[in-house]
Amino acid sequence: MATARADLCLPRGQETLLTDPTVDTVPLVVPSRGSKLIGGSIRTDLTRTELTQIILEGFFPEVDASARPVSRARVGLTQLGLPYAQDAAITRHLAAFLGRQVGAVAELEGLQGTQPASATLLHPTAVLFNGGVFKSGLLADRILQTLNGWLAAEGAAPARLLDGAELDLAVARGAAYYGYVRRGKGVRIRGGTARSYYIAVESSMPAVPGFEPPIQALCVAPFGMEEGTDAELPPQEFGLVVGEPVHFRFFGSSVRRQDQVGTLLDFWGPEELHELEEIQATLPADGRTPGEVVPVRLHARVTEAGTLELEAVPRGSDERWKVEFDVRGGTQA
Repeated sequence: MATARADLCLPRGQETLLTDPTVDTVPLVVPSRGSKLIGGSIRTDLTRTELTQIILEGFFPEVDASARPVSRARVGLTQLGLPYAQDAAITRHLAAFLGRQVGAVAELEGLQGTQPASATLLHPTAVLFNGGVFKSGLLADRILQTLNGWLAAEGAAPARLLDGAELDLAVARGAAYYGYVRRGKGVRIRGGTARSYYIAVESSMPAVPGFEPPIQALCVAPFGMEEGTDAELPPQEFGLVVGEPVHFRFFGSSVRRQDQVGTLLDFWGPEELHELEEIQATLPADGRTPGEVVPVRLHARVTEAGTLELEAVPRGSDERWKVEFDVRGGTQA
């Protein structure tokens, strides 16, 4: 079983066109900027045919299972904000996700051998939609038809559609029930992190003109590490730079499921590890010389809120330096 999430927000008028078959046209108003708000507005009518063409072909195009999100060269400077995907086609992201997870069931007890060795993508057996956008049967059908087309091409049985309830309120209901469970009631379903997480460790070596020092990737949270648990890293010490601006580089992997806490990687393939947003910070020197390298041991914890806390503990001291990384999307220090 695998899950993927796609976010697409539709204004109320567009949502009506996709969910109410009795409505063929809705008015669309784009307000202007400045003081002439009313007079400068742009008004037009949006038809069901136009919206269907834009949404289906722009966000849910029919693609092959081998399709992958399109990437482009980025501008050097960009505004700060959410890390939106460069490719809007949700079906291409779904194909890439299932392709990366092709070997996932081979490691799950009771599911070994259920997927042929020739498979090029993970074969889901059921689909549960989440989010108000899928109140439109048109969009849900396109996803299901595209997915089942991939499965049929590999001789697999079609995925069945699970019944959902109140798609608009699914996330809110889940959050409310989680609060109920935290009070000792209900049933808690444990999941764990959907990736393994790594932090970059710079190699100690003489400077070479024109070359940056090579880095290693240290696993600080293995795949499936449960929320609210701690992970004591091996006793190996690392050098922590304090008192001056530094940046922490993080990586995630949804395919390296066997790595344990403390696994140190020297090499990895482009599909194995993906670099995440880095954290820039200046850690307090606390009486030390700015730029001093302090020997520390690392301790990791995944909180109930989905934050990876990485603590650096210096030798023979009760001090703590903490860096926090949000494993559900953003970063913070």
